[in-house]
Amino acid sequence: MFFIHSLYECFKEWLSYFTQFLKLYLKSSHAIKMENIALRSQLALYAQRFEKENIPQPRPTPAFRQLWVFLSKHLENWKDVLLIVKPDTVIRWHRTAFKFYWKQKSKKLGRPAISQDTINLIKRVHKENPLLSPEKIHEKLRILGIENPPAPNTISKYLPSTRRPPSKKQIQSWKTFLQNHHLEMWATDFFTIPTLTFDVLYVLVIIHHKSRKIIHFGVTTNPTAEWTIQQFRNATPYGKVPKYLIHDNDPIFCSKAFQSFLQSSSIISKKTAYRSPWQNPYAERVIGTIKRELLEQVIPLNEQHLHTLLREYIRNYYNTDRTHQGIDGKTPIPSPVYLPTPAESTRLETRPVLNGLYHAYKKVA
Repeated sequence: MFFIHSLYECFKEWLSYFTQFLKLYLKSSHAIKMENIALRSQLALYAQRFEKENIPQPRPTPAFRQLWVFLSKHLENWKDVLLIVKPDTVIRWHRTAFKFYWKQKSKKLGRPAISQDTINLIKRVHKENPLLSPEKIHEKLRILGIENPPAPNTISKYLPSTRRPPSKKQIQSWKTFLQNHHLEMWATDFFTIPTLTFDVLYVLVIIHHKSRKIIHFGVTTNPTAEWTIQQFRNATPYGKVPKYLIHDNDPIFCSKAFQSFLQSSSIISKKTAYRSPWQNPYAERVIGTIKRELLEQVIPLNEQHLHTLLREYIRNYYNTDRTHQGIDGKTPIPSPVYLPTPAESTRLETRPVLNGLYHAYKKVA
């Protein structure tokens, strides 16, 4: 009953918003301007009292959250007129709605979950026999006549001590390999991003280790081995290929078709270890940078919109103007060298990127 009541209240609020929209649509331009001034004056008074007299902040309703997620994509200056909450909160509302949408839509696949009694039994056997491996625990459960004992891989999930971190020797040897071959090495990885309508888009990123330059990117709703191979063909014109390519254990990268393509292109495949993202650090870092600096600020509408955003961000900012500590504060594509001048006599020419989200600068003589 509470859920039905909540839906009813949400519907009533949306109906109120729609009624106000119709009234606003039928008014003249002059009446809208005067009403806007009247509403803004009242809002300014409330904001002043809220700051000085510590008035409790109103709690946004579900319909209010949905409305502002919609306005964030269709109102150009929505951040300027937002008062009750911060813009980051509106973006978080969209992320929460995305998770809820796919949680309701998705069906659980794979093996059925094991019972809590079985988990307790596994932990008891491991506690009393800490030197036993998951395979040995599986065999012991079979000997004891346990029906359908979990597989060793399932047993290992409930034994955190079996997941050993990489040793210093492993880390050092891998770092040495990266340092010795960073001039001729690329890294690649996929990441996902939700759209405004809760669709999932897949983004492929290819980065050069030495310069940190993003060589190529691609966006699709359905990544396949054939699509990925074509992206690498686009990234390697005229036979300009790296010697090594670092990638994880994604089924696409490990597929026979993709591995055959790398072999025919004289590219040596270097797979990272299972659950070892630290072995592909530059690809993981550039994905985090793209999400933090672009996709957490702008919600893409569809595949074409996301492709346009990434193209402008990478070509006009990331590769040309964004500095990196790992390459001594330089840019992936070398910037022009300017003569040193004092700040008071320096003039800069500004070029906005992504409608002013970032700005690129050029020194003017």
